[in-house]
This record gives sequence, C-alpha cells and structure tokens, in this order.
Amino acid sequence: MLKKALFAATALFALAGAANAADLKEFRIGILGGENEADRLRNYACLQEDLKKEFGFEKVSLFPAADYDGVIQGLLGGTLDFAELGASGYAATYIKDANAVTPILTTKQTDGATGYYSVLIARKDSGFKTLADSKGKKLGYADPDSTSGYLIPKVTLPKDLGMPVDQFYSSTSFNGGHENNVLAVLDKKVDVGVTWASGVGDFKDGYTSGNLRKMVDKGTLNMNDVVQLWQSPLIPNGPIVVSNKLGDEWKGKLADFFMELPEKDKKCFEAIEGGEYAGYVKVTPEFYNAVIETRRATIGG
Repeated sequence: MLKKALFAATALFALAGAANAADLKEFRIGILGGENEADRLRNYACLQEDLKKEFGFEKVSLFPAADYDGVIQGLLGGTLDFAELGASGYAATYIKDANAVTPILTTKQTDGATGYYSVLIARKDSGFKTLADSKGKKLGYADPDSTSGYLIPKVTLPKDLGMPVDQFYSSTSFNGGHENNVLAVLDKKVDVGVTWASGVGDFKDGYTSGNLRKMVDKGTLNMNDVVQLWQSPLIPNGPIVVSNKLGDEWKGKLADFFMELPEKDKKCFEAIEGGEYAGYVKVTPEFYNAVIETRRATIGG
C-alpha cells in the first residue's frame, strides 16, 4: 500500500509539474543596464517573437534595468524568469541566494574559448602608450556588479600597477555601465576606463565581440580614437540563467532553444549577444566557482 501511495504521489507531482509548465503564459526577461535602453529593446525584440513562436507564450516581457543590480534583484525576488548575466552578477545572485537561479548556457567565442577580457582604454590623443603613463589620472569603472568593468580590474590590476588601484590613480568612479564608461573616456570625464572585449580578432574592429564591438557597430565609437593599455587574464563568459521557480523542464526547453538559435535565427543571436560568436555551450554553477569566491572575498554579495 505504501509503495502504491508513493507511486501515486510521484505521478501526481509529475502531472502538476507538466501542468505548471504548460500554464506559463508570460515569460519575463531581464536585460542588464549600461547600454542605451532603446538599443537594448531593439536588439531583444526578435527574441520576443522567436520565443512566442516556439513556446506559444501570450506575452514575452522585456525589463531593461537601469543597472546590473536591477536584474539581480528581479531574479532574487522572482519577478524575472530569465536573464543573461556577467559572471560577477551571477556570483552576487548566488551569494545572496544559491537556489534562486541556475546557469544553463554561456557563449563560445569564434576561437572556441568560453572566456573574454577586461581591457583598459584611453583616448589616443592622451599620449598614453603604456599602463604606467596613466599614473595619477582618473579611472572609470562600469558598474559595481560588472565582472570586467569592476571586479576583475579591482583584483588583477594592482599586480600590473605595482600598488592598489586607489593609490595609483588620483580618483575612480562608476559611470553607469560599459557603454557609458567608454563615452566618459571619449568625453574626457575620465582619463582611462575599463570595458569588455573578446580579445579575438582585430582591435580596429573592436574585436569580434564585446562592448567595443557593439559601439563600433552602432557607430558610436571609432577605434582609431582609442588605445588599449591593459588586458586582464581570461574571464569566464557570463551565463544565461533561468529562475529555479520554472523548474527543470523549462530549463531544458530553454537550453535547447538557445543552443539552436545561432542556426535558426543567426541575426537575432548576433543582435542579443552583440558581435560574432560560435554559439552557446552548456555550463553548470561550478564553472563560476572561482568568480564566486573572488567576489565573496573582495566585495561580497
């Protein structure tokens, strides 16, 4: 009797799970800040249509946050179902609630790598040729929850500077995301700024992908106007995460959908990712252990 009761209960829960999956009418996507909102919404519009067509959602809602933390809080609070985070943003989410989301995929560069770089740039007319030339100047960070725009430079730059960042530079500031940080350099609000790049391909093109490439493609940056003074060690590409409230069935469905996206809708894939990538690969939380521990030890959640 007990065995039959357990079997019946298991079957009931399985049916309930299937019903909950079928009843998902609205899919809510968080979009990180740091880029012009109109551009972010335009880039994700194709994804709205592809998701509706694939899964029959009545509504796919886009939530472009003003900063990274807006998306993190949405995932933690259960008001978002899905987002693509940087590794440090995922670490912040994990530290606050390890059971809130699951990373399912990350991007793969055209050379097969699953990482990218933080780079430090300056205006070409600054006359800076080396990292040492920027001593005593103003440094711009992107966002407190950015991996390449804050965490990794904060941790790894001191080794190349020979001293803590705050001692080498006269001042540091956050400038509201990667695009805004590069614009702050161009507008001479700061002398040098960090951003992210694949490190693959030609510098003159803004590399194959990353914020520099996005800005070049939009016409807001000419790479002839900037120089690169520093490049970090390789950083794990950020994850696509799914709220654990959706359950394993939806994680699998969404992983399959995005794995096929580069072939089914290459234009949309390139729009949401910003540049050239080989595709997606599956990841687990363990892929981000080093970043989680680095963040925990350096700036916490």
